[in-house]
Amino acid sequence: MSNPIFSIVDVFAEEKYAGNQLAVFSNVQGLTDRDMQRIAREMHFSETTFILSEEPHDGGYDVRIFTPDDEVPFAGHPTLGTAYVIQQEIVRHPVEAILLNLKVGQIPVTVRYAGGKPDMLVMKQKEPAFGEVFEPGMMSSLLGLDTGDCDEKFPIQVVSTGLPFIIVPLKTLKAVRRACVETKAYADFVKDKVAKDTLVFCPETYSKTNHLNVRVFPVCHGIPEDPATGSANGCLAGYLVKHRYFESDHIDIRVEQGQEIGRPSLLYLKAEKKESGIDVFVGGQVFLIARGELA
Repeated sequence: MSNPIFSIVDVFAEEKYAGNQLAVFSNVQGLTDRDMQRIAREMHFSETTFILSEEPHDGGYDVRIFTPDDEVPFAGHPTLGTAYVIQQEIVRHPVEAILLNLKVGQIPVTVRYAGGKPDMLVMKQKEPAFGEVFEPGMMSSLLGLDTGDCDEKFPIQVVSTGLPFIIVPLKTLKAVRRACVETKAYADFVKDKVAKDTLVFCPETYSKTNHLNVRVFPVCHGIPEDPATGSANGCLAGYLVKHRYFESDHIDIRVEQGQEIGRPSLLYLKAEKKESGIDVFVGGQVFLIARGELA
């Protein structure tokens, strides 16, 4: 078996090294689940993806996503980053859309081009599902905040578009910056919960061109904080429409994430309420950082 070939890409970045990086493997014939988990642990990105075959299956490409600790059914920036690699390294010519067959189901990614190269990638996520609601006092204590930091006009709620997150609305950027996970108490709290990870957000931003500031804490996946999280922001998009955060049944906004950890990222969120539910789209730029061969 030849050595696996991988690409390192930067997703939701306005320029290289400003977003969320991952490794995408495209030559994985013969690798077992255990091999893929070991490689993901060695690469030590928040996620590593594996394109199982360069031949489409049911119109899409079979892809597995692993964190350093386990496999996940869906994740946002790995979906866009893997679609970029498929277009550049496998398809090798402009196409309007690429389908990824993930454990959560088929996820379509549309591609916009500039100068013949992908300029913007946008994924349509699964229909958001809304779950448990939590009291502000309980969540604020787990996040090192005061109860008054929570925006009580809107609920603290679990939302999932394939990977569930606890969505926490805060009032100010100051509160978002103070947020931190009290690790042991938080782990005890979520051990029997569907959602293990938390997103906090507020309407104050560092840049006037953006609409929301976001922080995401996937501590139960071994990551203290994520610089750019497509899956969590997809959940947020559904939440914003359901609860009419912007007093509208649709949104088209820019979300900043990662500023507090020196990794400023930018995500584009669109969502619209329809008779059948809520359509959610998450987009951003992708840059190729490096290519290599795993020894």
